[in-house]
Amino acid sequence: MQYIGALIGDYCGSIYEWNNTHEETPDTIEILKNGKFTDDSVLTVAIMEWLVSTGGENSKELIEYLKDWATNYPDAGYGGKFKTWVLSDSDKPINSYGNGAGMRVSPCAFYANTIEECLDLAKKSAEVTHNHEEGIRGAQAIAEAIYLARSGAGKQDIQRIIEEDFKYDLSKPLDEIGRRAHKFDATCQITVPEAIICFLKSTDFIDCIRKSIWIGGDSDTIAAMACSIAEPYYGIPHFIMEQFKEKFPDDMKNTIIRFNEIMLQR
Repeated sequence: MQYIGALIGDYCGSIYEWNNTHEETPDTIEILKNGKFTDDSVLTVAIMEWLVSTGGENSKELIEYLKDWATNYPDAGYGGKFKTWVLSDSDKPINSYGNGAGMRVSPCAFYANTIEECLDLAKKSAEVTHNHEEGIRGAQAIAEAIYLARSGAGKQDIQRIIEEDFKYDLSKPLDEIGRRAHKFDATCQITVPEAIICFLKSTDFIDCIRKSIWIGGDSDTIAAMACSIAEPYYGIPHFIMEQFKEKFPDDMKNTIIRFNEIMLQR
């Protein structure tokens, strides 16, 4: 089972989102406590189903999948504007620049066969709700970083290209981000570059999870985005993969398996 880095990051970070760790260093953070899958995972799986069913061509069906999955998991921790949208009859986007656009985009980067397709799918996946320019920029930046990582790019190239294409500052030391000098923030423009920095500063997949949690703030989503990049770069350790096979609810597991099967044909 592949393409689940975002879901693992979400699960591990979930218990720290409103209870940020105060460990002195990332190395001692426990990452396999009893977490849970939040909206990050639910909506990532919704994107998988959209790609499996339509190849990323039908935005109307994407709206249906997002609403259906969110309705089936009503207590997964959605943002207020998104939850109102889910419960409404409206198909109009909510002009959000929240990091919901970045947290669910990873399947687009794995599914795409070219960088152009990657950016196009990322935009489509975001704009049905997060049509604000920052929301789209955040989704495309995470997707491009994943695509570059799976294409064999090194970290220096990933940093340079993302900085050039999206104008994020990815040079901040983790110490400047850690312990959150600013208040809790769930916007793309803050958390997307922080997630990418956590990946860039990491040494392996587990270290990426720990650093994503250590910096504080919106821990599950930062870890989801960072680990979605770390998966193609490092791979997921076998023992973690084995543990997580038993954690997915059946409907999520079945969709992930279908996505894996489609990817064998790509």
